[in-house]
Amino acid sequence: MRIILPIKIALLGFAGGIFVNYISDVLPQTRTLSKPICMNCGHPQSWANYILWPRLCPSCGKRRRLRIWAVDAIAIIIALWLWYSPPEILGFWVGFVLLVYFGSLVIMDLEHRVILHPVSIFGAVLGLGIGIWLHGFWDTIFGGAGGFGIMLFLYFFGGIFAQRLARRRNEELEEIALGFGDVNLAGVIGLMLGWPGILAGIFLGVFSAGVFSFFIISGMIVAKRYKPFSVIPYGPFLVLGAVMLLYFKGIFLP
Repeated sequence: MRIILPIKIALLGFAGGIFVNYISDVLPQTRTLSKPICMNCGHPQSWANYILWPRLCPSCGKRRRLRIWAVDAIAIIIALWLWYSPPEILGFWVGFVLLVYFGSLVIMDLEHRVILHPVSIFGAVLGLGIGIWLHGFWDTIFGGAGGFGIMLFLYFFGGIFAQRLARRRNEELEEIALGFGDVNLAGVIGLMLGWPGILAGIFLGVFSAGVFSFFIISGMIVAKRYKPFSVIPYGPFLVLGAVMLLYFKGIFLP
């Protein structure tokens, strides 16, 4: 029956959303893939409670955050979209797995401001496979090296610039814009985009981050809440650049 297939794809999307939430909740807190825990009190959760219902901590009594439900719903929508409109160069399965990986990474960076080494290592393995499949071995290697090298330069340059500016203003620098996790992520994305695709990927990521920062800073100035050296996570914007080129290449590249 026709209704069975969309249900199966929706369930696959739901499973992907559960995985994204689990990785984003547990890995930054425990640094291991342990049993689910409550994000409010750290109490262990049963798998049935965590995945299905009531999604309520038996210790502190708090329900899980709205993000959990939003990710589940978005993952289902994305799975259905990918099935009926698969990206030309990736197809459904690779496109789905890659978005699950990207989703986990983005949430961790937004909520915890960290891109963990195990996440980067898994991404490098995934990116190497995708890159060789799409671009061949050497373009993949050069793309990874190029992404890592370009972002490493920006990492050191940005850190030096921010420190000197802070000294000149006699202000304390608590956090820099780019972390080394962003450098690793650029290398991972470089493997996926190959060479010279990574140049376009970094440009799109940096440009979108700049546009977003402009509106955020403008809003803070208008609200009189602006603080110098306000930092935004760069990982989501690097991912955005990669998604533009991998899933919508015909729009952003000739």
